[in-house]
Amino acid sequence: MNNEQLVQLVVKAADDKRANDIITLDMKGVSVVADYFVICDASNERQVQAIAREVKEQAEKQEAIVKRIEGFDQARWVLLDLGDVVCHIFHQEERLYYNLERLWGDAPVVSVDIEEGI
Repeated sequence: MNNEQLVQLVVKAADDKRANDIITLDMKGVSVVADYFVICDASNERQVQAIAREVKEQAEKQEAIVKRIEGFDQARWVLLDLGDVVCHIFHQEERLYYNLERLWGDAPVVSVDIEEGI
């Protein structure tokens, strides 16, 4: 599975669990941390955890390696490290506070069609 397919899988899994405002940033040339950031939010902790679980399960079904999950128990900002793709799932309040889209403002936003890909 290439990075673009993994991004599509992550976006679809988040969308299936009704994540809000899903944004994909192309981090190539901007950061050495990852090639893509997928950022979304949810209105409560239970939904944040449901989105994280779905992303993890769908990635593992496709034999993608989930290297690390941070913040799951608190469910205010869950980070799923899938190697070149990092998924940030925020509680709405934390997303507004940390504002990763502004912090990484140099990264272009990528349009992801969950049916057709990037």
